[in-house]
Amino acid sequence: MELIRIPALSDNYIWLLSNENSECVIVDPSQAKPVIEMLSQRSLTPIAILLTHHHDDHVGGVAELVKKYPNIDVFGPQETLSKGAENIIHNQERIIVGSFTINVIGTPGHTLGHVAYYCEPYLFCGDTLFSGGCGRLFEGTAQQMFSSLQRLSALPDNTLICCAHEYTLSNMTFAHHIMPENALITDYLAQVSEMRKNLQPTVPITLKNEKNINLFLKSDDIDLQRILGITTNTYAPIKTFTKLRELKDNF
Repeated sequence: MELIRIPALSDNYIWLLSNENSECVIVDPSQAKPVIEMLSQRSLTPIAILLTHHHDDHVGGVAELVKKYPNIDVFGPQETLSKGAENIIHNQERIIVGSFTINVIGTPGHTLGHVAYYCEPYLFCGDTLFSGGCGRLFEGTAQQMFSSLQRLSALPDNTLICCAHEYTLSNMTFAHHIMPENALITDYLAQVSEMRKNLQPTVPITLKNEKNINLFLKSDDIDLQRILGITTNTYAPIKTFTKLRELKDNF
């Protein structure tokens, strides 16, 4: 399989995953034009579109793509029914399309019906997990997002995080603000700063690396709990996550 990253809008990524038969699936097409151009350039045949949630910057290109490729299958959660999804999928469902086997993981929090797609080793997580951060809670609760991130962090360490936005620099700036003495975070902020200065993408990143630098995956870290003034007990991780999300919202 080959992973192709397509920049779109101001900071979105559209993902294509192709196989040896030159078939591909498209994830969260915010725009149609850059996708059509890439398909033509690579001589790829799109066989499916995967939608993680209903926001316009993830579904904006669906109608035009379906019009151009009428045989394409569009998969998504119930909330994407009005956005072009004809195949409604649910948590723990398995999608088999062409040679692709894709596992659906329910990840409510950013929206109530948000899902992620895992096609080993690739995780297409939309706006749930970002490098160095996580999505805002537009519809769901902190508990829902916390549980969703726990679900994703249980995947194999070699999982490649293919999120939908280039937010890493701002996320790492926040992480360094919270834990300025953490050497891994400091070093990665410097690395990301250099990459973005050169207009280089910062994703995908392995889940193993992400666990080292993403505060939202470190809610059980005693040092982080201490910094945030959270008493270490059974409820500390969810309290830590909730506090982090509030701080990031106002950072």
